[in-house]
Amino acid sequence: MNAIHYAELIHRQANKYNGRTALKYRNEATGKWENISWRKFSDLVLLTAKAMAGMGIAEKETIGLYAQNMPQCLITDFAAYANRAIPVPMYATSSPAQIAYIVRDAEISTLFVGEQLQYNHAFIVRKNLPGLKRLIVFDPAVRLNPEDKTSMYFDDFIHQGDNGHAETTVNVRMKAATAEDVATLIYTSGTTGESKGVVLHHSNFMEAMRIHGLRLPVITDKEHSMCFLPLTHIFEKAWTYLCLYNGVTVAINRDPKMIQQTLAEVRPTMMCNVPRFWEKVYTGVQDKIAGFPYVLRQIAGDAVETGRRHNLEYRNKGRKAPLGLRLKFGFYDRTIFAALKRVLGLERGVLFPVAGAPLSDEVNVFLQSVNIPLAYGYGLSETTATVSFCPREGFTLGSIGVVMPGVEVRIDRENHNEILVRGKTVFSGYYKRPEINAEAFTPDGFFRTGDAGRLNGDTLFFTERIKDLYKTSNGKYIAPQAIEALMSKDKYIAQIAVTGDRRKFVGALIVPDFEMLRIYALDKGINCADNEELIRHPAILRLMESRVEGHQKDLASYEKIKSFRLLPFPFTMEARELTDTLKLRRRVIMEKHAGLIDAMYRE
Repeated sequence: MNAIHYAELIHRQANKYNGRTALKYRNEATGKWENISWRKFSDLVLLTAKAMAGMGIAEKETIGLYAQNMPQCLITDFAAYANRAIPVPMYATSSPAQIAYIVRDAEISTLFVGEQLQYNHAFIVRKNLPGLKRLIVFDPAVRLNPEDKTSMYFDDFIHQGDNGHAETTVNVRMKAATAEDVATLIYTSGTTGESKGVVLHHSNFMEAMRIHGLRLPVITDKEHSMCFLPLTHIFEKAWTYLCLYNGVTVAINRDPKMIQQTLAEVRPTMMCNVPRFWEKVYTGVQDKIAGFPYVLRQIAGDAVETGRRHNLEYRNKGRKAPLGLRLKFGFYDRTIFAALKRVLGLERGVLFPVAGAPLSDEVNVFLQSVNIPLAYGYGLSETTATVSFCPREGFTLGSIGVVMPGVEVRIDRENHNEILVRGKTVFSGYYKRPEINAEAFTPDGFFRTGDAGRLNGDTLFFTERIKDLYKTSNGKYIAPQAIEALMSKDKYIAQIAVTGDRRKFVGALIVPDFEMLRIYALDKGINCADNEELIRHPAILRLMESRVEGHQKDLASYEKIKSFRLLPFPFTMEARELTDTLKLRRRVIMEKHAGLIDAMYRE
């Protein structure tokens, strides 16, 4: 398909597919899945676009979206594009202070909100910011504040512009839409400082659609994708747009906690996700296998090893496996692997892109071995998501994939081997940040990603986030993310933050997986009243010491965790310890637990 501007994409697809299902969503009242056809999707987008025009939303005006994944998010996005307006997504978990910051910075006067929590937070912001004039509420179950005289429900809003004048305005704007128009502002999650608005143009997305079409012919209109990550996240936004661009049916998961049930109900063929999801799959399966009787454990182990040899030693290298191995793999694929994928709701899988954080080789190898079609990659908001990803066959284990066509990557050896990127998918700059923009690009136009890596031909390797690099008091550079990735696959470790900057050795703060820890304690006859008591128990400390040490055999001595402290409660977004994309805010964590860390290094 030739590049199509998002102002007209949904309407073009409606003309092509008409009554076929474009979107699926769970009706919260009935619990049943309902379908929205391409024609209905197009009609709703046009109705919403006319309502925006009728309300006076102007071309190039920013509008906010503060909601969990809902069909209305996509309807509002494409209605904004029809008006040449600029949707600004915000995470549904954001606090009033975070919302107020973005509303002020992006100069938003109209904010679309999802459920009761988002409405409550947004109403607080509206009362304190005169520039925020109105709220449009997606969920009809939301109860408006008695003092609220300006907000309205989405279903009421979309019928306000159903008139000839608004329709003419929208038609004129759609015809005037250009690739140079700003499409959206994606606010970074701010792991190291203030959140910044990434300015992405329609040309960035159009180029992304083009180059993904070259690399991913497997995405066809016969597929079904699960929309699970927040649509605020560039990975999910760009992936969902790519699916719609290719006529894929998109099922929208509204509640992240229901994903296992949702997968079992929808059984998608595609879904993008972050490594943490697959790490949990890996640890869950490994734990199940560990509980099997001896004979079954041996069979499961042989099945995984057979899959590894077939998929990684032969298929991935373009070689035909020996007949015996092919037959054995086929048997396991139809039985053990098929049963595993049915339990997960992934048995129809065609492609599962994964990015957003480092994925350990151990987890990747296991998933490839059981024939889950994972495609590990790398990208940023500033690059309209994908810079590189591993092809289904011919990938290099340990890499973050092959650089996308039309994208240039260079390594800055003078600055910690920083990955530099240039191309038509790279953003134009941060919103209203001229001083930062000057530092974000090289003189010849390469974007400084802030990530360290190396390049072997067109295969890219990630080593560390440069701003996260620690330098111990012995002068050794430590990459905490790499160490954390080693530990994150352990079933007893839920979260870990590595310490060591200007310290004499590497340490860590560890949040155990308390569900798994309690199962262990029960089996060993350990009785503890609460998490605090559990993490102080000598047997638990010995267990965690052995688990940490077991993952460090391939690390240099100066990289190994020499001491750690267990925490009774997890890092959370509410405490500002995690970003909305669940990345560690290291500075916040280190400041909050400074006393505990100092004590660890004094001992």
